[in-house]
Order: sequence, then structure tokens, then C-alpha cells
Amino acid sequence: MDIHEYQAKEVLSNFGVGTAPGALAYSPEQAAYRGRELGGEKWVVKAQVHAGGRGKAGGVKICESEHDIQAACEDMFGRKLVTHQTGPEGKGIYRVYVEAAVPIEREIYLGLVLDRTSQRVMIVASSEGGMEIEEISAERPDSIVRSNVEPAVGLQDFQAREIAFKLGLEAALIPQMVRTLKGCYRAFRDLDATMVEVNPLVVTSDNRILALDAKMTFDDNALFRHPQISELRDKSQEDPRESRAADRGLSYVGLDGNIGCIVNGAGLAMATMDTIKLAGGEPANFLDIGGGATPERVVKAFRLVMSDDKVQAVLVNIFAGINRCDWVAEGVVQALREVQPDLPVIVRLAGTNVEEGQKILAKSGLPIIRAGTLTEAAERAVGAWQNDLTQATRMRAVT
Repeated sequence: MDIHEYQAKEVLSNFGVGTAPGALAYSPEQAAYRGRELGGEKWVVKAQVHAGGRGKAGGVKICESEHDIQAACEDMFGRKLVTHQTGPEGKGIYRVYVEAAVPIEREIYLGLVLDRTSQRVMIVASSEGGMEIEEISAERPDSIVRSNVEPAVGLQDFQAREIAFKLGLEAALIPQMVRTLKGCYRAFRDLDATMVEVNPLVVTSDNRILALDAKMTFDDNALFRHPQISELRDKSQEDPRESRAADRGLSYVGLDGNIGCIVNGAGLAMATMDTIKLAGGEPANFLDIGGGATPERVVKAFRLVMSDDKVQAVLVNIFAGINRCDWVAEGVVQALREVQPDLPVIVRLAGTNVEEGQKILAKSGLPIIRAGTLTEAAERAVGAWQNDLTQATRMRAVT
């Protein structure tokens, strides 16, 4: 789960990380008032969306008067911000963060991520802040500092000081940098985060170290331990298909293809998508209905997949161990009778009670395309989709 910049700054400030004064606004008029409240002569107005590259896309504006703040917000509110991370569909701007401008002396990149190889939290820092880490890696690889944290003892002062010295900070700034690094690490560890990124972390002309931007991502599976973090979720920034799936207890990831997948087990779902690709098709989603695939759960999965307008065929691939094929078959029949899709449905069942499941499908009288193997199911799904596409093309040519 991602959160907004202003939320990440509030979280990090609770762990001792310095931030510039700022306030949230939901309208241009409120934003201008926020600027007046903050005081000063210059402000930065930032669109609050879950994406990087906001500045290049016009989502960050420097303002020198209340009139400038209101004008900038009128240009932002209600439109879609399109960046290299959002894709062409963009993300809607419904709130902005008004922050007092600070005198910047230098910029630093700071990130904390999970390193799967070492199974440790890795701190990644660079003296070249203000750039995407991919750009830094390509253009200034020598500027990157990496350090793994031993989970048994956490981030130690000497380790934080070593990072600060490698970044070329003055001696007077080392204690502040140590507090900042340890605060980010504690926030990462204590809140079950999977990523903390501060870019840029700035040194001001009056020798303060401040997080000028911040991003945090949290482990969805650990949110039950942190209700205060779970409440920060903004569904308007998420794929609506994935939000609906999460609300129904389903693991779903939307893709750009046209063959919907309903599968039990993450590994089998990945194999199903790969097999569809090998057969010449494109999967529309990753969907794992889990081990307890009751008929009701299968119906929910069907409704979710069918809500995607791009889906032109549905492939159900079930290998029943904990599951039962007859349950899944009942769910498929129930779903097709309720949803009544006008597109081909391919079902492959294997495992527990497979014979009973096949009988239920056969007796239903519904136009279900059955397959015995995954390869056969993928080929039939792609073939059915291509056949429908050909027929649609012919119909358009006739009309």
C-alpha cells in the first residue's frame, strides 16, 4: 500500500525526521489560505498523487504570492496528472500540499528497501539528490552508497555516521544525518514498510537537514498490525479493479491483455499467464482465488474479471488440492447463469473430485469449453478469442 507525500512526512516526522512546514488543501481557495497561514514569501504547491516525476508533469509549482497559489491549484485540481509512472491514463488530483519554500544548499537521495539477496534492509544513498534513482545509477553510479542493516541489532550510530561521511557532509551536520537515518530505519522496521524514499533530502543554507519529499510503501499483509497506517489508504489512487478485489479478499493485479484468468494459487496463476503468452495471447489479469474456492468465491472472481471491458475470453484453471473441483464447477455454473457473459469461457479442472466437477459442467447445458491440460486450455482460450475477433471484424465489414 502506498501513501501520499504529506502522510509519509507526518509518519517520518514522528520518528524524528526533519520536514519543512506545510499544510494540506482540498480547493484552490483553501490552498491560498494555507499559504497565508504558513507565512513567508515563497511556497511550493505539490499535487498529491501516488506517482513520481510530478515536477516534470506540472504537478509541482513554485509560487510567490497567494494569487499564484490559487492559480496553480486551479490548474491542478480535477485534472489527470500523467507521469512516466502513471501511464497514459494518469492519476486524478484531488488534494494538494502547500509547503513553505526553504533555502536549499545541496540535495541528497536516500532510500530504504528490502534486499532479497541478503534478506536485509538496505540503505541506498547518493550525493546526487533530486533525480530518480534509475538516472543516478546510470549517470553517477560512483555516487551511490549502499549499506545493509543487521536486523538483530538495527541501524547502529557508527553505520549511520559512515554513510554520512561517504556523502561528504560537514562534521557539524553528522549528528542530524544520524538522527535522520535512524528515524527512517525505525519507521521502516516498526511499521512493516517495504520502501522508504526521501528524494531530495536537503541541506539548507542554515544547516538543517530536511525531507523535502517522501514516499512510503507498506506490506499489505501486515496492515492488520497497524490500523493507523491502514487508514491512510487512498483508493482513488489505485486501480479500481484491484481495490474491488482487495475488498473481496481476492489477490488481483490488472494487466493490459484480453484473456481473463481465474486461478487458484499464485504459482499456477503465473504459469497460466506464461502459457497464454506462449499460445499467442495476452493475459488481462493475475487473479488468485486462494485455497478456499467456494462457489460464492468463484462467483465474486467472475464478476471481478467480467468488470474489465478489455476481457474477451475467460480461462478458469483449477488444480484442486485443498480445493474441490465440484465446488469450483458449481461456482462457474452459478456465475455464468448470473452474469450471462457473451464471451467464451474455458475451464480446466484437475485434482480432488475432478470427475464430479466435469459432470456438473457437462450437465449445466452452458456453452463451457472444457480442457484437460493447461496447454490445451490456453490454446483454446486464445483460439476462441481470435475466432470472436475474426467474426467481429467480418460483422463490421458487412455493416
